[in-house]
Amino acid sequence: MELEGPTITLSDETGRSLLCYIELSVEVEGKEYALVNPVDYPVDVFGWVETDEDEDEETLVPVEDAELSEIFATAQAVLSEQNLKLKRTALSLTVEGDLPEVQEDDILVLEVEETGMGKEQEEYQLLATFFHEEQEYSVYTPLDPVLFVVRLKDGEKPQLLSPEEFQAIQPKLQPYFEEHLFEELE
Repeated sequence: MELEGPTITLSDETGRSLLCYIELSVEVEGKEYALVNPVDYPVDVFGWVETDEDEDEETLVPVEDAELSEIFATAQAVLSEQNLKLKRTALSLTVEGDLPEVQEDDILVLEVEETGMGKEQEEYQLLATFFHEEQEYSVYTPLDPVLFVVRLKDGEKPQLLSPEEFQAIQPKLQPYFEEHLFEELE
């Protein structure tokens, strides 16, 4: 894997790690913050569940950690057929490899409740569908980049901001992030 640009490694409490590109770093109030993007592609695994109202209608439900442990090997095998390597990394499952071309039929649009902001739509690309013990599952990757905000300190591991910390500093970071993203679009 050839990396493009500076990277950092995020870790979680279980010891898993996630290699990320540093998209932008900025100093605010004497502290350094960075906007980071995973090197590999984040993915979500969903199970198909029949709705109570109609037996012919199904809905997607995110897979919980205990269930994920049971189906992980199957999901890994199905994705390996596309030369994708499924990994349990910090903060998210990821796949390493080249994603297939996005096909219109493979796009899933989910409406997500944003805290106090109404509903927002997120688009996902279907990577694989598989069965485990007669239950159908699908693996999707977001079409938009998944970004994290971390605090950087010399000689210490990067620290993911808690939701409270992010809410407190977000108004000060947002102008820097928007300027950077606007420059990239030009």
